[in-house]
Amino acid sequence: MFQVLMFDGGVYKINEFYELVEDIGGFIIQKTQIQVMITITFAIPEEDRPIIEAKTRELGGKLLDVPLAGTEIVVVGPTLGRHHMPHPICDIAENLRRYGAITVVMGLARGKGKETAQINAEERAIIDEYDAAVFVVGNFRDCVEKYKYKLWADIQVPVVAACGPEFESLPNCEAIVCGIGRKVERMRRPEEIQKLEEVADKVQSIIKDKRRDVDLDPLFVHPAEIKDRLDDLEAIQDNLRPAPVVLHVDGVRAKVPYEQFKDKIADLEIYGRKLGDIAVITPSRMEGSVLIKIKTRSQVESEDLARAGKA
Repeated sequence: MFQVLMFDGGVYKINEFYELVEDIGGFIIQKTQIQVMITITFAIPEEDRPIIEAKTRELGGKLLDVPLAGTEIVVVGPTLGRHHMPHPICDIAENLRRYGAITVVMGLARGKGKETAQINAEERAIIDEYDAAVFVVGNFRDCVEKYKYKLWADIQVPVVAACGPEFESLPNCEAIVCGIGRKVERMRRPEEIQKLEEVADKVQSIIKDKRRDVDLDPLFVHPAEIKDRLDDLEAIQDNLRPAPVVLHVDGVRAKVPYEQFKDKIADLEIYGRKLGDIAVITPSRMEGSVLIKIKTRSQVESEDLARAGKA
């Protein structure tokens, strides 16, 4: 099983680090360089971590656990206007990024007003493409418990609800964090930072459970292995969008047009198989992107047996 980690240090002899990651069968996921300092998110086999730890010490860097690396999380508010606390929404998204997640902030089209707050089918479909969702729904108890909880009622991915009033529970969500309501300033106070950490803890728990479920019937390949192949495509190398390839728990999002690149992506070879045979490739609801959902080993074996039977 692969483990995702982050190296934080200087650029001196950093090519030796890249070569070591490649030599042990790992993958570089993301690199961010600021002058002579660099952070590298990478995936390696779990059993080879001591080798990487030794190299990190040699280079004078730090090795950080990033439990949400390899995930894409959406943070949703009824709107992104000042009527609905844009500061907490952005603070939650920023804090999740510190744990390695790629985060997206989303405001619903018809969110203003407790009785008019709605979510349409297109918005649900977009949210369901992510690994998990955090809904931030305001200060008023009556508003949340009678109306706003319906926003995530039909969402298929795990949901964390964040709101101002105290609730023991809310329907149709995996976790709830109370005490996060409307604010006209950033969440800087110790008690507010603690609430941000509480949201991060809930999301980490959800992702851990999701990964455990995946491990019961493992994916045919790790998403990082698909990213490694996609990075060789000229369209990805020339892509100016941030994070042109984003890892999910069970797949990858590639930010290239579906109709133009679906065949090239499907023809990529991984372990002697075409990607189209070991994954489901579909257009993303996010314009100009492709979703790649990896099949499990049992699915691939079953399809192989079915083809052999027909032959």
